Amino acid sequence: MERQAPGNTGCFSKDWCMSLLLPQLNRQSLHVYGSEVAVEIECIKQRKRGLFVIHPFSTFRSYYITCMVVVIFMNLIGIPMEISYLNGHRGVGWGGFNVFSDTLFLIDIGLNFRTGIVTEDSEAAILDIKCIRQMYLKGWFIADVITSFPVGCIVFVVNMHYYSEYSSETSSAMASLLTFLKILSLVRLLRVSRLVRFLNEAEQVTNSDHEMARVLFRVMSVFMVIFLLCHWNGCVQYFVPMLKAFPIDCWIQRENLMNATVIEKYTVGVFRALSHMTATSYGASGLPTNEVELWIVVTSMVSGAIMYTFLVANTVTLMTEADITSWTYISKNNHLKGYMKEIKLPKDLCTRINSYFKTRYGGKWYDEKEVLNWVSSSLREEILMIMCSHLVRKVPIFRNCNEIIMSTVLLQLQYEVFQEGDVIMYPDTPCDRMFFIEHGHVILQRNSFKRELDDGDYFGEICLLTRGNNLDRVYAQSACYLFSLSVERFYQILEDYPELMKDLERAVGPKL
Repeated sequence: MERQAPGNTGCFSKDWCMSLLLPQLNRQSLHVYGSEVAVEIECIKQRKRGLFVIHPFSTFRSYYITCMVVVIFMNLIGIPMEISYLNGHRGVGWGGFNVFSDTLFLIDIGLNFRTGIVTEDSEAAILDIKCIRQMYLKGWFIADVITSFPVGCIVFVVNMHYYSEYSSETSSAMASLLTFLKILSLVRLLRVSRLVRFLNEAEQVTNSDHEMARVLFRVMSVFMVIFLLCHWNGCVQYFVPMLKAFPIDCWIQRENLMNATVIEKYTVGVFRALSHMTATSYGASGLPTNEVELWIVVTSMVSGAIMYTFLVANTVTLMTEADITSWTYISKNNHLKGYMKEIKLPKDLCTRINSYFKTRYGGKWYDEKEVLNWVSSSLREEILMIMCSHLVRKVPIFRNCNEIIMSTVLLQLQYEVFQEGDVIMYPDTPCDRMFFIEHGHVILQRNSFKRELDDGDYFGEICLLTRGNNLDRVYAQSACYLFSLSVERFYQILEDYPELMKDLERAVGPKL
């Protein structure tokens, strides 16, 4: 899965620890550096520097991102539950996790000063410590400091004092402080920005080259965001009435949930939130009875509309990116239908055009010329060699050609499609190209004589020599996929390889 610079990889040795900080092979590192060799050179350079700098494509960074995503997601679930439904009764376990999380986020700030940065316009990762420090201070540093403020540690200490034996006056002050700290804890929900950053980074450095794996990763990210939105909304349903000391007309009092379990309260709260967000009803408690509940309902409805928009937009994006060729085909087909309707073509002709479009592209839109131009000339020749060389070598003219001549011929071929019943060549008309049959059945008819050709056959080679009129009537008996070589392009090839003319005369001469 990973290939890094060679070295001592003994357990917990210095070289092993250093190797965790070096770049690994993944889609993003290959995109930035261009090749596996360049990635290995980058590993060697970083080893020589000997500095503690975490490469953004390193193994350590990959595992660290996974760990941080889990911790942040647990925080974004647990913090709203803590400040709303738990009411301070969170136990030592959750308190310890809060302290651990706050400590981890403070450590993360320190690690960010030692983590390389990749920008959109950079040709390599920025590993200079001074540049990293300047860019981080100008970027996410302030936001990270705010979201890393150790509120969890403070709340943990205050809770311990609040439930100790103090005077009523001191306990009241502690209760007020605890309420303030609960509201201040909401700042930690801004850690969702870190979650988004880590998810984007994880998607970029994933080693998977399968489109379906990336789609599943995006789907998982979308449902994580939707789940958090519903969860937060359900917690807000209970948190706001709690700040007002549960007025007599609030939904919690009406539903007799004051002494209910946390699970029961949370279930009803989420049910109310989803009812508002989906606009199906107002939940179990009917219409809101005060201004606070009214604004909660309005906020829930707005967040529900945002959720719908987010879900639809991401669904459309995923569907488009997952099968872009099909969507392009549909767009082109609709364009064609609109054009035919605008110029009012006969119905029969429209049917034939639609049939050709389906036969030619098969529901997927590829521009072969453009696609072949995307790759290098050597790769283009190799692709064409695989696609067409077995067809061309069946023609006696090209049977003994070397690879150079064959590549030149293949680059001049044109792809053509004919429907069943289409006339490919008319008799007594100028013939300007010969054909190679990839798939399909063709009938050659001259007077009463008929000859059937199918996959791998060819016709029209006489025209290359005579440049005269065609003698046969050639039509497609089924959908035919052909490659053609025009007379004009053939004679361009002859200028560079005149020896082909002798092979042509030798092969075609007896047929004249």
